[in-house]
Amino acid sequence: DYVVGKIISPSTQKSLIEDCHGRMIEVSKGALIIGALGVRCATLEVVGSWQKIGEDGKMEVLTEGGLFGKATSIAINVSNLPEMIYQGHITRENKKKCMKDFVSNVPEKEYNCPTIMMLGTSMSCGKTTMSRLLIPLLKKLNLKIVGVKLAGAGQYHDILSMQDAGADVIFDFVNVGLPSTVCPPEEYHTAMSQLLSLVAREKPDLVIAEIGASPFEPYNGSIVLEKIEAQICLTVLCASDPYGVLGVINTFHLIPDLIGGIVTNNQAGVELVEKLTGIRAICPTDQDAEVKLMSILREKLPSFLVNS
Repeated sequence: DYVVGKIISPSTQKSLIEDCHGRMIEVSKGALIIGALGVRCATLEVVGSWQKIGEDGKMEVLTEGGLFGKATSIAINVSNLPEMIYQGHITRENKKKCMKDFVSNVPEKEYNCPTIMMLGTSMSCGKTTMSRLLIPLLKKLNLKIVGVKLAGAGQYHDILSMQDAGADVIFDFVNVGLPSTVCPPEEYHTAMSQLLSLVAREKPDLVIAEIGASPFEPYNGSIVLEKIEAQICLTVLCASDPYGVLGVINTFHLIPDLIGGIVTNNQAGVELVEKLTGIRAICPTDQDAEVKLMSILREKLPSFLVNS
Protein backbone atom coordinates (compact mmCIF):
# COMPACT_ATOMS: atom_id res chain seq x y z
CA ASP A 1 0.00 0.00 0.00
CA TYR A 2 1.09 3.56 -0.72
CA VAL A 3 0.77 5.73 2.39
CA VAL A 4 1.72 9.19 3.64
CA GLY A 5 3.86 9.73 6.72
CA LYS A 6 4.62 12.97 8.54
CA ILE A 7 8.17 13.29 9.89
CA ILE A 8 8.25 13.71 13.69
CA SER A 9 11.98 13.20 14.22
CA PRO A 10 13.65 15.96 16.27
CA SER A 11 14.65 19.02 14.27
CA THR A 12 18.26 18.35 15.25
CA GLN A 13 18.25 14.92 13.60
CA LYS A 14 19.49 14.80 10.01
CA SER A 15 17.25 12.40 8.03
CA LEU A 16 18.04 11.40 4.46
CA ILE A 17 15.76 9.60 2.01
CA GLU A 18 15.73 9.04 -1.75
CA ASP A 19 13.60 11.10 -4.07
CA CYS A 20 11.92 9.36 -7.02
CA HIS A 21 15.14 9.64 -9.03
CA GLY A 22 17.31 7.95 -6.40
CA ARG A 23 18.92 11.21 -5.29
CA MET A 24 19.43 11.59 -1.54
CA ILE A 25 17.58 14.53 0.00
CA GLU A 26 17.33 15.77 3.57
CA VAL A 27 13.90 15.85 5.21
CA SER A 28 13.00 17.75 8.34
CA LYS A 29 10.32 17.65 11.00
CA GLY A 30 6.86 18.20 9.55
CA ALA A 31 7.69 17.00 6.03
CA LEU A 32 5.15 14.70 4.33
CA ILE A 33 6.55 11.64 2.58
CA ILE A 34 4.91 9.05 0.34
CA GLY A 35 6.20 5.49 0.65
CA ALA A 36 5.09 1.88 0.63
CA LEU A 37 4.28 -0.39 3.56
CA GLY A 38 6.57 -3.40 3.74
CA VAL A 39 8.93 -5.60 5.73
CA ARG A 40 12.69 -5.35 6.30
CA CYS A 41 15.03 -7.80 8.05
CA ALA A 42 18.47 -6.18 7.70
CA THR A 43 20.99 -7.95 9.92
CA LEU A 44 23.29 -4.92 10.16
CA GLU A 45 20.69 -2.15 10.36
CA VAL A 46 16.94 -2.37 10.92
CA VAL A 47 14.23 -4.98 11.43
CA GLY A 48 10.60 -3.90 11.11
CA SER A 49 7.27 -4.42 9.39
CA TRP A 50 4.05 -2.64 8.57
CA GLN A 51 2.09 -5.22 10.62
CA LYS A 52 3.69 -3.86 13.80
CA ILE A 53 2.33 -0.32 13.37
CA GLY A 54 0.10 0.37 16.39
CA GLU A 55 -3.01 2.43 16.93
CA ASP A 56 -0.86 5.51 17.54
CA GLY A 57 0.22 5.39 13.86
CA LYS A 58 3.91 5.75 14.67
CA MET A 59 6.29 4.20 12.15
CA GLU A 60 9.74 4.59 10.65
CA VAL A 61 11.33 4.87 7.21
CA LEU A 62 12.87 1.38 7.15
CA THR A 63 14.94 2.03 4.02
CA GLU A 64 16.15 5.21 2.37
CA GLY A 65 14.05 4.16 -0.62
CA GLY A 66 10.77 4.73 1.24
CA LEU A 67 9.87 1.37 2.77
CA PHE A 68 7.60 2.15 5.74
CA GLY A 69 6.87 0.10 8.84
CA LYS A 70 7.36 -0.05 12.59
CA ALA A 71 10.96 -0.73 13.55
CA THR A 72 11.18 -3.58 16.07
CA SER A 73 14.97 -3.92 16.29
CA ILE A 74 17.60 -1.29 15.43
CA ALA A 75 21.35 -1.86 15.24
CA ILE A 76 23.45 0.19 17.64
CA ASN A 77 25.17 2.04 14.77
CA VAL A 78 21.86 3.33 13.32
CA SER A 79 21.07 6.68 14.90
CA ASN A 80 19.14 8.67 12.31
CA LEU A 81 16.15 6.48 11.43
CA PRO A 82 13.37 8.91 10.38
CA GLU A 83 10.29 8.65 12.60
CA MET A 84 6.82 9.39 11.26
CA ILE A 85 3.13 9.47 12.05
CA TYR A 86 0.77 7.75 9.59
CA GLN A 87 -1.38 10.36 7.80
CA GLY A 88 -3.42 8.16 5.50
CA HIS A 89 -3.41 5.98 2.39
CA ILE A 90 -2.99 7.30 -1.12
CA THR A 91 -6.33 7.02 -2.88
CA ARG A 92 -7.87 7.72 -6.27
CA GLU A 93 -11.64 7.77 -6.71
CA ASN A 94 -11.97 6.53 -3.11
CA LYS A 95 -9.85 3.44 -3.76
CA LYS A 96 -6.48 2.91 -2.10
CA LYS A 97 -3.52 2.63 -4.42
CA CYS A 98 -0.83 -0.04 -4.18
CA MET A 99 2.47 -0.59 -5.97
CA LYS A 100 1.00 -3.39 -8.06
CA ASP A 101 -1.64 -1.03 -9.46
CA PHE A 102 1.16 0.53 -11.51
CA VAL A 103 2.68 -2.71 -12.80
CA SER A 104 1.66 -4.14 -16.15
CA ASN A 105 1.82 -7.91 -16.54
CA VAL A 106 4.20 -8.93 -19.30
CA PRO A 107 3.94 -12.14 -21.33
CA GLU A 108 6.02 -14.92 -19.81
CA LYS A 109 9.35 -15.26 -21.60
CA GLU A 110 11.88 -18.01 -21.04
CA TYR A 111 14.89 -16.82 -19.10
CA ASN A 112 17.91 -18.22 -20.92
CA CYS A 113 20.37 -15.35 -20.38
CA PRO A 114 23.98 -16.04 -19.36
CA THR A 115 24.19 -14.69 -15.82
CA ILE A 116 26.86 -13.58 -13.38
CA MET A 117 25.40 -14.14 -9.92
CA MET A 118 26.47 -11.78 -7.14
CA LEU A 119 25.93 -13.30 -3.69
CA GLY A 120 26.78 -12.01 -0.24
CA THR A 121 27.15 -13.29 3.28
CA SER A 122 25.21 -10.25 4.53
CA MET A 123 24.12 -6.80 3.49
CA SER A 124 26.84 -4.17 2.94
CA CYS A 125 29.51 -6.76 2.23
CA GLY A 126 30.75 -5.40 -1.10
CA LYS A 127 28.47 -6.86 -3.80
CA THR A 128 27.68 -3.51 -5.38
CA THR A 129 31.35 -2.51 -5.37
CA MET A 130 32.26 -5.73 -7.17
CA SER A 131 29.48 -5.16 -9.71
CA ARG A 132 30.86 -1.69 -10.43
CA LEU A 133 34.26 -3.28 -11.04
CA LEU A 134 32.95 -6.02 -13.34
CA ILE A 135 30.56 -4.04 -15.55
CA PRO A 136 33.14 -1.70 -17.18
CA LEU A 137 35.31 -4.73 -18.01
CA LEU A 138 32.35 -6.47 -19.63
CA LYS A 139 31.51 -3.34 -21.63
CA LYS A 140 35.03 -3.49 -23.09
CA LEU A 141 33.88 -6.76 -24.69
CA ASN A 142 31.04 -4.84 -26.42
CA LEU A 143 28.35 -6.75 -24.54
CA LYS A 144 24.81 -5.60 -23.82
CA ILE A 145 24.56 -5.78 -20.04
CA VAL A 146 21.40 -5.86 -17.93
CA GLY A 147 21.80 -5.27 -14.20
CA VAL A 148 19.11 -6.70 -11.93
CA LYS A 149 18.61 -6.93 -8.19
CA LEU A 150 16.49 -10.02 -7.54
CA ALA A 151 16.03 -9.89 -3.78
CA GLY A 152 16.32 -7.46 -0.91
CA ALA A 153 14.60 -4.27 0.28
CA GLY A 154 13.87 -1.48 -2.17
CA GLN A 155 16.52 1.24 -2.47
CA TYR A 156 16.89 2.81 -5.89
CA HIS A 157 20.53 3.87 -5.49
CA ASP A 158 21.55 0.20 -5.23
CA ILE A 159 20.46 -0.60 -8.76
CA LEU A 160 21.36 2.86 -10.11
CA SER A 161 25.00 2.14 -9.26
CA MET A 162 24.96 -0.60 -11.92
CA GLN A 163 23.69 1.90 -14.47
CA ASP A 164 26.37 4.37 -13.42
CA ALA A 165 28.98 1.66 -14.00
CA GLY A 166 27.75 1.14 -17.58
CA ALA A 167 24.85 -1.35 -17.51
CA ASP A 168 22.58 -0.75 -20.51
CA VAL A 169 19.33 -1.53 -18.64
CA ILE A 170 18.52 -1.99 -14.95
CA PHE A 171 15.67 -3.66 -13.06
CA ASP A 172 14.77 -4.77 -9.57
CA PHE A 173 11.78 -6.28 -7.77
CA VAL A 174 10.18 -2.82 -7.39
CA ASN A 175 9.54 -3.01 -11.15
CA VAL A 176 7.13 -5.89 -10.47
CA GLY A 177 5.40 -4.31 -7.49
CA LEU A 178 7.32 -5.52 -4.43
CA PRO A 179 8.63 -3.02 -1.84
CA SER A 180 10.86 -5.82 -0.51
CA THR A 181 11.12 -9.55 -1.14
CA VAL A 182 10.20 -10.51 2.42
CA CYS A 183 6.89 -11.99 1.32
CA PRO A 184 5.21 -15.41 0.95
CA PRO A 185 7.21 -17.70 -1.40
CA GLU A 186 4.26 -18.10 -3.79
CA GLU A 187 3.97 -14.32 -4.17
CA TYR A 188 7.70 -14.10 -4.75
CA HIS A 189 7.64 -16.86 -7.40
CA THR A 190 5.00 -14.95 -9.37
CA ALA A 191 6.89 -11.67 -9.11
CA MET A 192 10.19 -13.29 -10.11
CA SER A 193 8.66 -14.83 -13.21
CA GLN A 194 7.59 -11.34 -14.24
CA LEU A 195 10.96 -9.81 -13.39
CA LEU A 196 12.94 -12.45 -15.27
CA SER A 197 10.60 -12.01 -18.25
CA LEU A 198 11.33 -8.26 -18.22
CA VAL A 199 15.06 -9.02 -18.27
CA ALA A 200 14.75 -11.64 -21.02
CA ARG A 201 12.75 -9.25 -23.24
CA GLU A 202 15.80 -6.97 -23.38
CA LYS A 203 17.80 -9.77 -25.07
CA PRO A 204 20.97 -9.05 -23.11
CA ASP A 205 24.29 -10.66 -23.92
CA LEU A 206 24.90 -10.99 -20.20
CA VAL A 207 23.05 -10.32 -16.94
CA ILE A 208 24.65 -9.14 -13.70
CA ALA A 209 22.22 -10.40 -11.05
CA GLU A 210 22.48 -9.45 -7.39
CA ILE A 211 20.76 -10.99 -4.39
CA GLY A 212 20.46 -8.39 -1.63
CA ALA A 213 21.50 -9.40 1.89
CA SER A 214 22.37 -13.13 1.88
CA PRO A 215 20.64 -16.39 0.92
CA PHE A 216 20.30 -17.12 4.66
CA GLU A 217 18.01 -14.17 5.29
CA PRO A 218 14.20 -14.15 4.73
CA TYR A 219 14.31 -12.34 1.37
CA ASN A 220 13.68 -15.54 -0.65
CA GLY A 221 17.19 -15.44 -2.09
CA SER A 222 17.51 -19.22 -2.08
CA ILE A 223 14.52 -19.41 -4.45
CA VAL A 224 16.41 -17.23 -6.94
CA LEU A 225 19.37 -19.60 -6.93
CA GLU A 226 17.11 -22.56 -7.73
CA LYS A 227 15.13 -20.68 -10.38
CA ILE A 228 18.03 -19.58 -12.58
CA GLU A 229 20.74 -22.04 -11.58
CA ALA A 230 21.11 -23.40 -15.10
CA GLN A 231 21.91 -19.94 -16.51
CA ILE A 232 24.61 -18.99 -14.00
CA CYS A 233 28.03 -19.04 -15.64
CA LEU A 234 29.99 -17.24 -12.92
CA THR A 235 29.25 -16.96 -9.19
CA VAL A 236 30.88 -14.19 -7.17
CA LEU A 237 30.57 -14.44 -3.39
CA CYS A 238 31.20 -11.24 -1.45
CA ALA A 239 31.79 -11.46 2.27
CA SER A 240 32.51 -9.33 5.29
CA ASP A 241 34.58 -12.06 6.95
CA PRO A 242 36.24 -15.32 5.79
CA TYR A 243 34.18 -17.58 8.03
CA GLY A 244 30.96 -16.32 6.47
CA VAL A 245 32.33 -17.64 3.17
CA LEU A 246 32.59 -21.10 4.71
CA GLY A 247 29.05 -20.78 6.05
CA VAL A 248 27.57 -20.14 2.60
CA ILE A 249 29.63 -22.90 1.00
CA ASN A 250 28.73 -25.49 3.63
CA THR A 251 25.05 -24.55 3.95
CA PHE A 252 24.15 -24.24 0.28
CA HIS A 253 26.77 -26.64 -1.10
CA LEU A 254 27.64 -23.82 -3.46
CA ILE A 255 31.21 -23.35 -4.60
CA PRO A 256 31.75 -19.80 -5.89
CA ASP A 257 34.16 -19.08 -8.73
CA LEU A 258 35.46 -15.93 -7.09
CA ILE A 259 35.46 -14.30 -3.66
CA GLY A 260 35.44 -10.54 -3.16
CA GLY A 261 33.93 -7.90 -0.92
CA ILE A 262 35.08 -6.43 2.37
CA VAL A 263 36.98 -9.59 3.30
CA THR A 264 39.34 -9.06 0.34
CA ASN A 265 39.96 -5.36 0.89
CA ASN A 266 43.65 -6.10 1.47
CA GLN A 267 46.14 -8.86 0.76
CA ALA A 268 45.87 -10.37 4.26
CA GLY A 269 42.18 -11.02 3.70
CA VAL A 270 42.82 -12.47 0.24
CA GLU A 271 45.44 -14.86 1.58
CA LEU A 272 43.27 -16.04 4.49
CA VAL A 273 40.21 -16.67 2.29
CA GLU A 274 42.26 -18.58 -0.27
CA LYS A 275 43.89 -20.62 2.51
CA LEU A 276 40.52 -21.53 4.07
CA THR A 277 38.66 -22.27 0.85
CA GLY A 278 41.09 -22.85 -1.99
CA ILE A 279 38.98 -20.44 -4.08
CA ARG A 280 40.38 -17.45 -5.94
CA ALA A 281 39.94 -14.09 -4.24
CA ILE A 282 40.61 -10.59 -5.57
CA CYS A 283 41.45 -7.34 -3.81
CA PRO A 284 39.86 -4.59 -5.94
CA THR A 285 42.64 -2.11 -5.15
CA ASP A 286 45.46 -4.37 -6.38
CA GLN A 287 47.18 -3.04 -9.50
CA ASP A 288 46.51 -6.26 -11.38
CA ALA A 289 42.90 -6.70 -10.19
CA GLU A 290 41.40 -5.89 -13.60
CA VAL A 291 43.81 -8.23 -15.39
CA LYS A 292 42.91 -11.07 -13.00
CA LEU A 293 39.20 -10.39 -13.36
CA MET A 294 39.36 -10.32 -17.15
CA SER A 295 41.22 -13.63 -17.11
CA ILE A 296 38.46 -15.19 -14.98
CA LEU A 297 35.75 -13.73 -17.22
CA ARG A 298 37.37 -15.17 -20.33
CA GLU A 299 37.67 -18.54 -18.58
CA LYS A 300 34.12 -18.76 -17.21
CA LEU A 301 31.86 -16.91 -19.63
CA PRO A 302 30.54 -18.63 -22.77
CA SER A 303 33.12 -18.46 -25.54
CA PHE A 304 30.73 -16.69 -27.93
CA LEU A 305 30.70 -13.73 -25.52
CA VAL A 306 34.41 -13.30 -24.90
CA ASN A 307 35.81 -14.34 -28.29
CA SER A 308 33.60 -12.24 -30.55
